Amino acid sequence: MKRNQKTHDKPELKKYRKDLRKNLTSSEAFLWTYLQKKKLEGRKFRRQHSIHNFIVDFYCAEEKLVIELDGEYHNTPHQMEKDKKRDKTLNDMGFTVLRFENQMVFNALPSVLKEITDHFNR
Repeated sequence: MKRNQKTHDKPELKKYRKDLRKNLTSSEAFLWTYLQKKKLEGRKFRRQHSIHNFIVDFYCAEEKLVIELDGEYHNTPHQMEKDKKRDKTLNDMGFTVLRFENQMVFNALPSVLKEITDHFNR
């Protein structure tokens, strides 16, 4: 299935995507080492990929799977509400969104990877 260029990788978000890729958080960089180059069950993931008006941390087109890593900032009521609306919009577009706290990537990596693979072929 060819990606809709109006929905994915909007040109006006290119600079932001590029900046985010250059400045990954430590948890994003750590998880990326397990997702890049089809290391996780042969699935191709992209990092800092734009869908609609959002830039998601990781995206697997084959599975329509979005992975978001959340720091403390995401625990504020305002940001939690924004994340909820964002997730709903992405869900309504047919994407599955998985959210993990940054520390989970470091402290429970096998569980994080298992939860991701559990969403393959759904």
